[in-house]
Amino acid sequence: MRVGYIGLGNMGKPMASNLAPAGFETTVFDLVPEAVEAVVATGARAASSPLEVAKACEVLCLCVPADQHVRAVLLGEAGSSGALDGLASGSVVVIHSTIRAETIDEMHAAAAARGCSVVDAAVTGGEHGARARELVVLAGGESADVERVRPVLEASSKLVIHAGSRGSGANLKLAVNLFGYLHYAAVREAFALVEVAGIDSQHLIDATRANGQLSDAEMVFVPQAARPQTESVPAEAEALMRTHLATAEKDLAHALELARKHGLALPTAAVVSQGMARVYRIDDPRRR
Repeated sequence: MRVGYIGLGNMGKPMASNLAPAGFETTVFDLVPEAVEAVVATGARAASSPLEVAKACEVLCLCVPADQHVRAVLLGEAGSSGALDGLASGSVVVIHSTIRAETIDEMHAAAAARGCSVVDAAVTGGEHGARARELVVLAGGESADVERVRPVLEASSKLVIHAGSRGSGANLKLAVNLFGYLHYAAVREAFALVEVAGIDSQHLIDATRANGQLSDAEMVFVPQAARPQTESVPAEAEALMRTHLATAEKDLAHALELARKHGLALPTAAVVSQGMARVYRIDDPRRR
């Protein structure tokens, strides 16, 4: 199977790096040459544009940051051709980005006009999960399309969940991320409480690990949450944390938008969405 991959960031690079070793003829593109070189070293071929990637594949995977980037890659911008212009009829576009279900539908309509289809395949498990091929893929779309691309999805995952019709994977990812962000907020405040109470934070870790309240995934966040209240994020880490903050605020905004669409109140999510800068310890007066 010929697979194209566009977007070789923290998640996209390790996911794309699993494809050629799994036997897929792989073509990749990213704006960062070093990322492309890293994936080429695994056996992939480099392309000079999204359009060139599309012409070389029958399954096109995208892992770019947000809705506007998905649109730009697939539809083109500033008079340039998008990837959809290069796809052969019958091809499948796999969107790994965490975006709105409405954007998925918009891209499917554009793809269908060219005889192609879209599967939304959001992923959870982080960069480590991608490298270890232990991601969980949350897929939405027609059963035939999901089954066709399943071998590609399984190259980086331990579980592929077909959540339902197109857009279901994207919406399930919002719920999964909501679960995580609310937990991070709870972890952050619990460590702040034991600090002001004069209790060794290790005791909180021991108690919540023994009870099953503090998961392995949350343990990754503990060093950040347990940092003394008077300390801010080190300068060398702030850029990364601001990236996490932007992603969290985007995902929570999408979750609240989806809830409003269905007449559902998510009051805790609304509060946490306004306090993610505090959760990530970002010194930003506009968000505090």
